[in-house]
Amino acid sequence: MYVDDNIATGKNRPCILVVDDQEINSHILQSALSQLYEVFTASDGYQALEVLNKYHQLIDLVLLDIQMPNIDGYQVLLEIRQSDHLKNIPVIFITGKDSAEDEAKGLELGAMDYIPKPFNMSVVHARIRNQISLKKKSALLEKLALLDGLTEIPNRRNYDETFVQEWRRAARAESPISLIMLDIDYFKQYNDHYGHSLGDQTLKAVAKCLSDQVMRSGDHVARYGGEEFAIILPNTELRAASSVAEKIRNAIIQLAIPHEFSTAADFITVSLGVSSTIPTISDSYTVLQEFADQQLYKAKQAGRNRVVAENMAKS
Repeated sequence: MYVDDNIATGKNRPCILVVDDQEINSHILQSALSQLYEVFTASDGYQALEVLNKYHQLIDLVLLDIQMPNIDGYQVLLEIRQSDHLKNIPVIFITGKDSAEDEAKGLELGAMDYIPKPFNMSVVHARIRNQISLKKKSALLEKLALLDGLTEIPNRRNYDETFVQEWRRAARAESPISLIMLDIDYFKQYNDHYGHSLGDQTLKAVAKCLSDQVMRSGDHVARYGGEEFAIILPNTELRAASSVAEKIRNAIIQLAIPHEFSTAADFITVSLGVSSTIPTISDSYTVLQEFADQQLYKAKQAGRNRVVAENMAKS
């Protein structure tokens, strides 16, 4: 197995994993590809899966031999496609098998293409180029699908997926997780009197302000819907989450966006509900979401432009 630690710490070029039990084949491919790509190698299926599981965020493409001892390429591909963190990595089979049945089997398992042995390097380069281009386009589309089109912060789908992951992680670690739900006060009146164009500008300004105030890399700001936003704070207890919420409330005030039709202030303000818990695997993240939403409702009922925070009681 060959892994360059420099690649692992600072990726600048697309990265390819070559899996072949014949050292001469790996050497030929590595020599031919290394001018354009970073190249990992593995000499069997088990090594390939080890490299993939450790460096899956770096690897853009797998060139996978079919005929290998212990575990063949078909089984390796099946393992890749059944893994949540590996399934989107494109795989091209490199093989001496050229029957239609072999090709059909590989395609049914999820191979993207075939490269026959002996290698024609023009064909190898063309097929690699095509698959990496497709992967980049797919990644871009996936990224766009997880962003809110107006504010360009994570959208509701992104929020739901992230919350599930963070909830499970917190449950396993028995660590606290907090949620802030916030709403722009009297936003309907703002839209009605200032127009939807200014309303959109205000949503963008609030979203940017939230992103600027939430500093930790693991924290997650999202547009929940309409004028409502949510902030997931992993490994955060209620007091710290409340401080973040108060910091956000003051930052929104500092934007000084006029709103003469609000009874909370003469400018745009937000109401915030905060809740925290140490989750269990048996519970759904939605229990914390519903509890935070209740705190947001209390903040509105109490006059808006305020933070209401409470720990979620254990069931």
